[in-house]
Formats: sequence, C-alpha cells, structure tokens
Amino acid sequence: MTSTAAQSDNPSQVDTLAPIFKASGDPLRLEILRVLRRDTFGVLELSQLFAMRQSGMSHHLKVMHKAGLLEPQREGNAIFYRRPLNLNSDKLTDQTIRQVFDAVDRIPLPPHLQEKIEAIRTQRADQSQAFFARYAEKFREQQELIAAFDLYAKPVADLISQRAQRQNWKVALEIGPGEGGFLPVLSRTCEHVVALDNSRDMLAKATRTCIEEKLHNVDLIEGVTDTLLARGDAFDLVVANMVLHHVPSPADIFLDAAALMNTGGCLVISDLCSHDQDWAKENCGDLWLGFEPEELTNWAIDAGLVAGESLFIGLRNGFQVQVREFWKTTESG
Repeated sequence: MTSTAAQSDNPSQVDTLAPIFKASGDPLRLEILRVLRRDTFGVLELSQLFAMRQSGMSHHLKVMHKAGLLEPQREGNAIFYRRPLNLNSDKLTDQTIRQVFDAVDRIPLPPHLQEKIEAIRTQRADQSQAFFARYAEKFREQQELIAAFDLYAKPVADLISQRAQRQNWKVALEIGPGEGGFLPVLSRTCEHVVALDNSRDMLAKATRTCIEEKLHNVDLIEGVTDTLLARGDAFDLVVANMVLHHVPSPADIFLDAAALMNTGGCLVISDLCSHDQDWAKENCGDLWLGFEPEELTNWAIDAGLVAGESLFIGLRNGFQVQVREFWKTTESG
C-alpha cells in the first residue's frame, strides 16, 4: 500500500493535528503557553501581561482551548486558564501538545514578562495579607467555615508519625503555620522546627502558641520561601497545611520546597480539592477555589518530586480535603 493510500484510509489523524498546529502557529499564543507553564491566569491578568484588549485575548484563548492547548478553570465569577491536566495518554494529539509545550519551555521568559508576572503575584499576595491582617483575631473561626482544624490536622499528623518511624528527620519547616496549631506535632517529631509566615499578625499568634505549649525548638520567621532559600536552609520535612489556596503561585511552593529539602526529604500538603463555593474568597481570604489532584501531582513532577500516598477526606459542607505526600529522591529539584 502506498503512503498516499494509507493517508486516505485514515484522514482523521491528520485532521486532529491541524487545529493544534494552527492554534500554536502564532508568536503571541506561544508566549501565552510559556507564561502558563506553572501559573494559572485570568483573562484580565493575561490581557495585562501582554498589554492587549480583553476581547482580543479572549479570542486567542478560545482558539487555543478549542485546539486542546488550554483548559478553563472557574474561580468564582472569573475564568482562569491553565495547561491541560491530563496529557498522559499515547494519543497522537496528546503527544503533539506535549511536544509543543516541551519546545516552548526551552525558551526562557524575557525579563519584561517575568517582571509583569511578579507584579501580578504581588497583587495577589497583598490581597491575601490584607485578609489575614483584618481577621487575625478571628482566623480559626473564619477557617472553620470550611474545615475544622482537627479534620485535616489529625490525618496529616498520623501520616507524619507513620513516616517518622522509618525516617531520620531532624529539621522540619511549616509554611504558613497560622495560629501554630500544628507546631506541637512537628516539635515532637523533629529536633528543630522553622515556622515561616509572611503575616506578622499570624506569627504573633503562633508565638503565643509556642509559649503556651512550651515549644523550645521552634523558630518563627517572618518572610516567604525565598527568605529561607537566601539563607541556605535545608529541611528533611516540609509541611503546608491549608496554605496553597492562599498563595499567589501554588506551583512555586513545590519548586521552593524541593530546593529547600535534603535528598530523601518529604513534602506533606493538605488542601482543598477543587470546588465552586466562591464565598470562600471573601469570607476566608482564599485566592483559589481548591485544586485538582492532578494539578498538585503535575507541579510536584515539574519540581522533581515523586508522589507518595494520597488521602481524601469528604466534609459535610460539600468540601473535600486532600492530604498528599511528595518525596525528593534525587539531588535534582
């Protein structure tokens, strides 16, 4: 059979590839794919990044979505866009889209785009900090509108206790300790604990917890993960309880945790699964309405981490919490 005859027998494969190449055959769209490597941005944010009208940006996003290069993610009343979560099949279209992503990811972002991305992240961080400054005295009350502390803290503590029996963990980091409710667990598990938070008000409450619980091996630091990276700190265990949905770029938590962890270290995360209860943004200071499990897995893989055990906890109010562990098995990351 000639190649021409073979093509005519199965024209659909070529037909499925054409929209992908057409949608990606534009420099601006390739730039959009680059900035969405790890981040999720709304239409207005992308318009801001590329200095263009919202209607024009919406057209590009629609074309890319139709071709399978992007997928929408609803956050309250706004639509955000991200790269597709499930591109693991051997289908020709999935392979082609992965090849497009691999190609654009080899090109570093230009400084002016990186600066604009940082500006958007700063806006998000300011929004989150303003919430915690306003509700520091009612933090637990606000958070428990979604999930009572013990509902996720106990499963995380049990997981860490099981792992600690086999691991020689000496130094632990908790990102975003809040009132410090989980610090007693880490204090008992490791010789030294660092609690990192960018909210001075919340650190003050965590300090009171350390005094009341007589936690003498805990250091409380005001700052972000970059603060610890600059100091050259290294940890065996990193914990982030119900933190990701408050941070400007959740994917960066994985990258920074991987960079901060010793080989053989473990990152334990509890957070909400994706949901549609947008009142959580105003009442609980949430920047994101939870996450698909595949999102966390993809961010971890991108950071050089290996996924371990997963636990899903359904709550009566319709929320679901996921408890996940990720391991640093090599020097990379």
